[in-house]
Amino acid sequence: MTNHSKKYVIGIDLGGTKISTAIADSTGHIIEKTTLATGAKDGEFHVMNRMISSVEQVLEASGLPLQEVAAIGVGAPGPLDADRGAIITTPNLPFRNYSITEPLVQRFGVPAFLDNDGNVAAIGEWLFGQGKGCQNLIYLTVSTGVGGGAVLSGRPFHGSTSNALEVGHMTLDPSSPHRCNCGNYGDVEALCSGTALSKRAMEAIAQGRETSLSKHRQVTTYEIYEAYKEGDPLAREILTTSWRYLGIAVANLILTFDPDVIAIGGGVSRIGDAMFEAVRASARAHAFEFMVDRVRIVPTGLAQDTGVLGAIALALVRSQEGALRESAPKE
Repeated sequence: MTNHSKKYVIGIDLGGTKISTAIADSTGHIIEKTTLATGAKDGEFHVMNRMISSVEQVLEASGLPLQEVAAIGVGAPGPLDADRGAIITTPNLPFRNYSITEPLVQRFGVPAFLDNDGNVAAIGEWLFGQGKGCQNLIYLTVSTGVGGGAVLSGRPFHGSTSNALEVGHMTLDPSSPHRCNCGNYGDVEALCSGTALSKRAMEAIAQGRETSLSKHRQVTTYEIYEAYKEGDPLAREILTTSWRYLGIAVANLILTFDPDVIAIGGGVSRIGDAMFEAVRASARAHAFEFMVDRVRIVPTGLAQDTGVLGAIALALVRSQEGALRESAPKE
């Protein structure tokens, strides 16, 4: 039985705190899903066993035979080597140059594919979300950190090391005093992430700025946006500055890739219309207006399931590529 005759795929969204795994049909309809704690502190073998257990759980719950599964897709934070299916190293997981896909293939006997979580989100958005029917899509996630991925000319774009679109570490203001965890100053993550917004608020409160935010022990994006809506000057300063920088990042991506769609997901994007209007205005101020005006800059269409649907999309795309190679005429 070749891959194209199999009806289902499994997607695994591997994160620092949780593993979300689902089995879906070829349209991306999720049949069963489970979420387990990652248990990263217990080491790489424990996490790998949790991933295997999550696959076993969705198979058992669905009642579907393993023989009907074409492939397993895994989305994980990088840096990684997608060709080898290995995570090189990443801050919130214990893996060091460790193959994720090999144990999955050994246990289940089906092809397994690994890609950067930004890339799989882009593939999922292109296949199931805002990018349906388009050829060129950029996906941005603005959350604790900032990441990205791309589908260009109808194909996932990886770059030479499988780590293209590390948008969070693109420098916007090298003279900025704000430092990213990567060591860079003034990059997108240091200026626009949820972590950055919280830091700006806490720093200002510590300096004695008058703000309604001072009543909170810990300030998150949610509190900042609520204060913004009530007209708090500090909240407005923090958010409008962040959105201006995010618009500059979007302008750079438009000038570089000329996409049809830029989809933005992650917790910060849930602020909604106010953020998107500001980002569009900033992008128009920093790129050719005719290019910006033809790009749809929109919130993700996949909401909470972005990660696992991206992994499902990865499995579908890669297994279909394999089926096409199998059916190609032999010379």
